[in-house]
Amino acid sequence: MTTIASQTGAGLPLYAEGSIVSSPKRLARIAGLLYLAVGILGAFAFAAVYSTMYVAGDAAATASKLVANAGLVKIGVAADLIQVVFWVFLALTLYVLLRHVSGYAARAMVVLVAIGASISFLNILFEFQGMRVATDPAYSATVGAAGATAMALLMLELQHYGYAIAGIFFGLWLVPLGYLAFKSAMFPKVLGIVLVVGGVGYLFDTLAAFVAPDLTPIIHPIAALLGIVAEVSLLVYLLVKGVRSPAASDDRPSSTASVPAPTSA
Repeated sequence: MTTIASQTGAGLPLYAEGSIVSSPKRLARIAGLLYLAVGILGAFAFAAVYSTMYVAGDAAATASKLVANAGLVKIGVAADLIQVVFWVFLALTLYVLLRHVSGYAARAMVVLVAIGASISFLNILFEFQGMRVATDPAYSATVGAAGATAMALLMLELQHYGYAIAGIFFGLWLVPLGYLAFKSAMFPKVLGIVLVVGGVGYLFDTLAAFVAPDLTPIIHPIAALLGIVAEVSLLVYLLVKGVRSPAASDDRPSSTASVPAPTSA
């Protein structure tokens, strides 16, 4: 299906009339709503569920929390599954909106999101299985209560470090997105720069967790602040502004495209 007919001098694409994505502003608002859903559902799944279930190095405490909050874990798993799906659709929406700027960068953005989403789905599976191990008597009957408790902790530790690995892609996808925003005329150039800086901040935060965990207390607050500022700025711009409108002069047909009327001899 043809969605982009041509490109204006301001860098804004002209979308084919009658197309399902005929309005760049409409696409931007859809992306903003998806981004908002990702933020709300992801924050709930991480802050209200995952962070309160996992107790590093304490199998008994972790299993106890999973048993006491099994219903909450199921809700958190569902919220996390939905937000990851929305993240993929967000990337696809931004791809359609910005692919005219650079097809390579737009495809890289989608691929990075696809990899991050795949890791995230696996992490959600670990969390759900950890809850099942802690709450299903069949596991304790097979490996004993201590074995089941240790397995539950193992599942959540796999999720914990898997989430850190996924964090690489939470940051990396912002780099081509920031490049696309910077090169296009649809967003302020400073927003593109902020997105790249935020993405690099996420990347350093994740690498520090594995390579230099002692520096995490220093790096994490800074990286988190940069990432939050970047993503919230883009979210607000998409919802409030959408995209920049082309100048009136850019909407007029070029004088070189007009055909002069024939004159009489």
